[in-house]
Amino acid sequence: MKDPDAHTNPPVDGSELIRFDQVTKRFGDNTVLDRLDFSVDSGKHVTLIGPSGSGKTTILRLLMTLTKPDEGTVTVAGERLHPAPEKQIREVRKKIGMVFQQFNLFPNMTVLRNITEAPVTVLGLSEDEAEARARELLDLVGLADKCDVRPTRLSGGQQQRVAIARALAMRPQVLLLDEVTSALDPELVAGVLDLLRDIARSTDITMLCVTHEMNFARDISDQVLMFDSGRVIESGPPEKLFGDPDHERTREFLGAVL
Repeated sequence: MKDPDAHTNPPVDGSELIRFDQVTKRFGDNTVLDRLDFSVDSGKHVTLIGPSGSGKTTILRLLMTLTKPDEGTVTVAGERLHPAPEKQIREVRKKIGMVFQQFNLFPNMTVLRNITEAPVTVLGLSEDEAEARARELLDLVGLADKCDVRPTRLSGGQQQRVAIARALAMRPQVLLLDEVTSALDPELVAGVLDLLRDIARSTDITMLCVTHEMNFARDISDQVLMFDSGRVIESGPPEKLFGDPDHERTREFLGAVL
């Protein structure tokens, strides 16, 4: 299921794509990220695990520029995202796609229009090129026959597949996944996770994933980061972190969720 158009001008595999350097984020008196340092290499699939409130989703929101750090720097593909001029932020953001917990589709637009809107308005693609790309992606996610349907006529699992196609339509260098199955009925979860497994295995898109689906994290990850109190307390390949974690807090967390 290789998608040659998954992204544009990717950096060489193994080069650093994302870096957080001494990033601190506070909400009132609550320090959500505490002098956070970590990086993600191009082409790698990195999963963030840990208890709720440990700062995982805040990392994704910083990369999507939905919030800003109080201290520290965030760099994507060698370009500063925080702090940076607004024009530079917009350019860096084009490299990033995100799939949210909620589908966030436009209910007044067809499925096809939901996918073509951003490539036309943000990337400047022609309507024909954006539509051709959208149809390919809908075929990829198994919804080729839903182009003219509005999202409200789709199941939750189908809507999340459209949201994944919409993110891929921007040809991002990095795809952010924020608890993408948490709003789905249990019987729909497996299909969406299988699709993401296929994308992870058949494309070279860098993926940064927040999930409580530990089997999924074990399957798709090159590296797993355990978060607690706004810091990475342990990281490693999934076989090590899930099979023989070093940190007592990691063992406690996995004992509760596995």
